[in-house]
Amino acid sequence: MSNVDQTKAAAAVPDIGDDLITPDELRKLAEEHEMALLKEALEREKKHMKEQDTVREAFMNQHVRPDAKERFTRAVRDAASRGVKEIQVARFPSSYCTDGGRAINNFEPDWPNSLTGFAREAYEVFDKNLRAKGYKLRAQILDYPGGMPGDVGLYLRW
Repeated sequence: MSNVDQTKAAAAVPDIGDDLITPDELRKLAEEHEMALLKEALEREKKHMKEQDTVREAFMNQHVRPDAKERFTRAVRDAASRGVKEIQVARFPSSYCTDGGRAINNFEPDWPNSLTGFAREAYEVFDKNLRAKGYKLRAQILDYPGGMPGDVGLYLRW
């Protein structure tokens, strides 16, 4: 190939300039994108944790309602008329128990001692008002996310 042919061939290749984005700049863009995604994930987790704290605080400060007797009577009558012999009266994360739900999961007789917040108050109302009338209260771990106790259900039976 002659010099003229080489010059023509070189002229046929377009010159796109020296101001092309560099691989280092591309890596920096990718890192910035990844950092933005991580920041968003952290913000979502922070928001979720704050919501969970709010829910826990509400559970710890919730009390048996003044109309509990009427609500109770209506709920057990409705259940009994359908042939049901128990109702779920509460559901809450096992992490709200002082032992993370261990006593309930192991069917220990002193499981009520692990209750806190609203669940503790509900148990005390049961113990004071319903036990002597023949009602029974049982607790059960309802799910096992990641192999660990999840939610607790409190069930009133008759």
